[in-house]
Order: sequence, then structure tokens, then C-alpha cells
Amino acid sequence: MKRVLIIGATGSLARYVIETLQQLQNVKLTLFLRNKAGLSRHLVPGSTLIEGDAMKYMDVLTAVAGQDIVYVNLAGNLEAMAKNIVKAMLDSGVKRIVAISSIGIYQQPIRQILVPYRKLADVIEGSGLDYTILRPDWFTSADEVDYAITRKGEPEGGTAISRKSIAAFVASVVQNPDLYKNENLGISKPN
Repeated sequence: MKRVLIIGATGSLARYVIETLQQLQNVKLTLFLRNKAGLSRHLVPGSTLIEGDAMKYMDVLTAVAGQDIVYVNLAGNLEAMAKNIVKAMLDSGVKRIVAISSIGIYQQPIRQILVPYRKLADVIEGSGLDYTILRPDWFTSADEVDYAITRKGEPEGGTAISRKSIAAFVASVVQNPDLYKNENLGISKPN
């Protein structure tokens, strides 16, 4: 049984990830969120819910303990939250993390709106954890799974990607945690 923690479980992308992971056998989900009222009821069955704040280290530590994989899908002060998550994972002995950042974080000059996503990526890459950082293009709600990846340093290409495609990618990593280990990847719909 793989125990997967979803940090930021009420996000629009997280909903798709949760639905996709719930379809996998031998996966037990823990959903970490600030307010349980913000979660769709159909996502709750079979999952453990933990209310907490990623800005509070002890909340994160409680959620991370006993997990196998941590999936991070947040907005806000991403550097501080990433530091709490990394510290909690290191303190708990949890090694595998998949985190959502953003396309464009390595373009110069960096757009101000992308600075928090770059900081998140920098913290996780320097953590010593087994990471996969995903830098998606803009999200769509298209009912399709169609994606291409680019590695850090390669030109980012493609167009807006469906949330369903990102969820399928995350599910592939959950099923095979050695897949894309210690990689920072752009993900988009191929042109």
C-alpha cells in the first residue's frame, strides 16, 4: 500500500489528481487542507482528511509522518511552505516528493508572479529529497490525456495542458516512484 499525502487538496488541479489516484489499487490518500468545507464530498470516501496550514511546521509534520509520497500543489508564500514541507519530510524520513511549480520560472527576467514558484523549485531541488518538480503550462479542463515533457534547460514548448493530463502524469510517478526521480520537468500539451 502506497500512502500518498496531497498538500493543497482543495485546489483545482488537486481535485483531478485525487480522482485519478483514487482509481489506483494499493494507494491510500491523505488530504491536507486548510478547510474541510472546501473539499468536494465525492473526493472524501476512503481518504484521511487533515485540516492544517502549510505555514505551520507542526501541522505539516503531523500530515507527513507515515507517508510514502508527498504531492504538493500550493499557492501563496511557496518558499516558506516548501521549507516546512522539506523539513517535515527530512525529520520524518519521507523521501519522495512531487511538486507543482510553473512554466516560465527560468526565463530571464523572471516575471514577478512566477518568483514564488521559482523559490519553491529551488528549495525542493536543494533539499536532498527524491523530487519531481513539474512546471506545467496553463491548465485547461479538457477531457483528455495528452502531454509532453521537457527537462530543465530545454526550451519549454507546447500549449495549455489539461488538468487530467497532469493528474495522469502524477499517477504514473505514484505507481513507479523511481520514474523521473530528481528531475525538474516542463509539462504541456504538444503543439
